[in-house]
Amino acid sequence: MSELSQAEALERAEAAAAAAREAAESAEAAASAAEGYVDQIAAGAVDMAAQAAGSGGVIEPFVFLFSIFVLAIFVGYYVVWSVTPALHTPLMAVTNAISSVIVVGALLAVGVDASAGEGAMMARTFGFLALVLASVNIFGGFLVTSRMLAMYKKKQR
Repeated sequence: MSELSQAEALERAEAAAAAAREAAESAEAAASAAEGYVDQIAAGAVDMAAQAAGSGGVIEPFVFLFSIFVLAIFVGYYVVWSVTPALHTPLMAVTNAISSVIVVGALLAVGVDASAGEGAMMARTFGFLALVLASVNIFGGFLVTSRMLAMYKKKQR
């Protein structure tokens, strides 16, 4: 390899310094833009806090519980779809076990005395709905598990 002449080295160093200056200027511009964005977010957060304080700071229970329900849907979706096929059968076994506990609770809710007072009929209705859905989940889980296990059996000719 040929060595750089002193003029070429100086020229490359000046080009690198110019590029560094441009990078520093663009970083400074990005930092000031980000600072403005952070100020906007902080102002929005202050406005939301003031609105919450004006309303007593109380979040409606339905909104709170519904947001937890929606988050649980997303988490459940990503957990189930990221499971490898080798872990599918143990996961279904655990799901069936959880559903069997739900069936026990649903049977207790269905067995509530109808004359027990306010909300007894609603408890029975939701208990029956939970019983049906958990039963479908259990039997569907057994069907899917048996199908998965059948995939590993050797085919007979």
